[in-house]
Amino acid sequence: MRVLVACEESQAVTLELRKLGHEAYSCDVLPCSGGHPEWHVQADALEVAKMSWDMVLAFPPCTHLAVSGARWFPEKVRDGRQQRAIGFFLAFTALDHVPRVAIENPVGIMSRLYRKPDQIIQPWMFGHAETKATCLWLKGLPKLEPTDLLKGVELAHRVHEMPPGPERALLRSKTYAGVARAIAVQWAGPA
Repeated sequence: MRVLVACEESQAVTLELRKLGHEAYSCDVLPCSGGHPEWHVQADALEVAKMSWDMVLAFPPCTHLAVSGARWFPEKVRDGRQQRAIGFFLAFTALDHVPRVAIENPVGIMSRLYRKPDQIIQPWMFGHAETKATCLWLKGLPKLEPTDLLKGVELAHRVHEMPPGPERALLRSKTYAGVARAIAVQWAGPA
């Protein structure tokens, strides 16, 4: 299966898909940090998504869309950042030539402006003692089934409590290994 993992510099999902034998590529305007630049396209993900793909997994930036940043929305609306982010997100919903598409974003305004997500997942459903509500909008894909539910465990709020800093957005956007594995296994399976 040819898979584009759009807006993924970490290569977390790409590496899991590669382990299963798929021709998967990460794509981001940033260089990759996952250790495999040969599987990374450093370009505009929307341009790369126009190519022939069996599946596109999109992780568009949430900086101007997530409710966690709602107090800055008026400024982002005024200067156009939010509208550009909305347009970028919506462009992934219009990939009519791709049979399977998943768009990931935290709880935010797209649930109102586009539509409610098909599913909301948490890291603790996939073996990580963390909270981070993550919305999934799906086309041609089933909902993810939890793989390792953590019950009775104290959950950390590491992502929410991360202090401000230059690396904060990048660190907050990383896909948890258990979630990446579930995406690869459940949506692609062995090649």
